[in-house]
Amino acid sequence: MISKTTTKPVTGKNDAPAVRKPRIAKKDASGKTKAAPYHHGTLNEALLKAAETVLERDGLPGLTLRAVAREAGVSHAAPAHHFGDLTGLLSELAAIGFRRFNEALAAASRDAKSPGEMMEARGIAYVAFARAYPGLYQLMFRTERLDMSRPSLSAAATAALAGLTGAAAASRHEPISKDALTLAQAGNIVWAWSLVHGFASLLIDGRLEDILERIEGGADADTLLGAMLRGARPPAAPPAKKDG
Repeated sequence: MISKTTTKPVTGKNDAPAVRKPRIAKKDASGKTKAAPYHHGTLNEALLKAAETVLERDGLPGLTLRAVAREAGVSHAAPAHHFGDLTGLLSELAAIGFRRFNEALAAASRDAKSPGEMMEARGIAYVAFARAYPGLYQLMFRTERLDMSRPSLSAAATAALAGLTGAAAASRHEPISKDALTLAQAGNIVWAWSLVHGFASLLIDGRLEDILERIEGGADADTLLGAMLRGARPPAAPPAKKDG
């Protein structure tokens, strides 16, 4: 009878089982592909960074799982393994965009001394974000390409709306419930959002050039934006209904 031999698993530090690391394809000096270790969490971040690079360079039509894998230097199956499908990848990328967007607007309005200053500061930051990340900005509002039920995206988008609601509450000098809005409150929120979102979209699409060229004495987009924001006023509340 032959006795069985038990082989112990290879262990690392503190006798924990060794974990195989995913490998990323790299090229040496001769141009040949070689494998190098890549931590699982870092690979996730690398894929999202690669996706943003492809998006800003090639636009949304050029952003495919294979294009992202090629940009990151990994196997073509890696993006699907991490994000499930293209919708999953786009949704996580949009979540990054919303978080970056929320941080920019919060930082810009932190030192505002009045609701008017807050509105102007947030408006300028809104447009600046769109100009800095046009592909990401447009993706964030392409809901037909996103899975808004993904926790990361849902939380980031909800935070963006909360910031907009808070600015409207400050301008109206009243609290606004996150669950229920009066018609006047909704009008303020949508008015402010439409104002800056429309300007940003027209600007990155190159649709403001004709107007800028017609301004006496010349003006750039920032000057035009400032004039628009300083001259803007929220819509008046609808008149109260009369009894009877």
